Amino acid sequence: MDNNYLTILNDEKNRQNKSIVLIASENYASKSVREAQGSIFTNKYAEGYPGARYYGGCEYVDQIENLAISRAKELFGAEHVNVQPHSGAQANMAVYSALFNSPDLIMSLPLDHGGHLTHGSKVNFSGKFYNFKHYEVDRESEQIDYDKLHELAKIFSPKAILSGFTAYPREIDFERMKYICEDVGSLMIVDMAHISGLVAAKLHNDCVKYADVVTSTTHKTLRGPRGGLILSKKEYAKKIDKSVFPGMQGGPMMHTIAAKAVAFQEALSEDFVEYQKLVLKNAKSLASKLAKSGLRIVTGDTDTHMLLVDVSNFNLTGKLAEERLNESGIIVNRNTIPYDVNPPRICSGIRIGTAAISSRGMDEDAISVISECIIQILRNSSEKNIIKEKILSLASKYPILD
Repeated sequence: MDNNYLTILNDEKNRQNKSIVLIASENYASKSVREAQGSIFTNKYAEGYPGARYYGGCEYVDQIENLAISRAKELFGAEHVNVQPHSGAQANMAVYSALFNSPDLIMSLPLDHGGHLTHGSKVNFSGKFYNFKHYEVDRESEQIDYDKLHELAKIFSPKAILSGFTAYPREIDFERMKYICEDVGSLMIVDMAHISGLVAAKLHNDCVKYADVVTSTTHKTLRGPRGGLILSKKEYAKKIDKSVFPGMQGGPMMHTIAAKAVAFQEALSEDFVEYQKLVLKNAKSLASKLAKSGLRIVTGDTDTHMLLVDVSNFNLTGKLAEERLNESGIIVNRNTIPYDVNPPRICSGIRIGTAAISSRGMDEDAISVISECIIQILRNSSEKNIIKEKILSLASKYPILD
């Protein structure tokens, strides 16, 4: 084995085990998922789809892809599933290419209001090649104003309205979104990358039954391998499949598709539902404790696995807060907040998620320690070494399994 590789791998294992990961988009895949992703399926080239490949020797990769598709259909109640996208971004790229021409108007939340880079950001392919019009959250509530969105949709008559976000902590009313889309004749597109585990566990409003097309990642709350997923109504199946291959990608990563199949089976279990309940409970508890200690929770609360925290009333920027916390072993990311006065690299907030710590079994007792440490660190406590020891002690009590 490559000694340089092993050294770096062991360093990363130590980092993960000794830190408290609160990045909302990270999680710990199970040993079974990791073994599937590291399996000999990585050796097989398989351009095309099951039963229609451009290479020989695909009888078993056909079986594994069909298994992933059938399990995803069962998990989400989808009419059609494509498991080949390498990432959530490529899933979005494939959907846009399949359904839209460059002049077609798409409405979405902007990046600084909780949207994603691929939802029309000018620095991303989506903003460069497609015509996005952004709606915004309400300045006071910091939540989607569905009435205002409906009014804007009537004015602009978009080809599609996109919902499902990367830094929006409240539950989305997908039924209302569908009503708006139907009223103005728009397609309903949902990016459920962050909430897919909650949707699978029936602990968030179901977007799949309402949307024309849903994209997702397969990690984050779904706790699978890093990869993408597209769910759609049957009428869009051929266009989407052609857009993924040969439109956007060549050979699919069959080892990752195998890992997706394993992850979908895990997500069909009752244990997975209980895990998602813990994710939500921990997020609610952490938001409450941080708010009582003086931090402002954007939107006032959370309904999901994530909370967005405004640190400006501690006289901090998001950048400085992230750096202080990371130095002590609490890993977060800086994040813009709605109507942020600071530029994106500096910003005024941090985004916190509870999916990873919940996978380690952390509960209310752990949340109490974490919230206390966060506040002490952000207040620049002089007891930095004591705080670091608390974090190390907590991490050691909840080892990463497998």
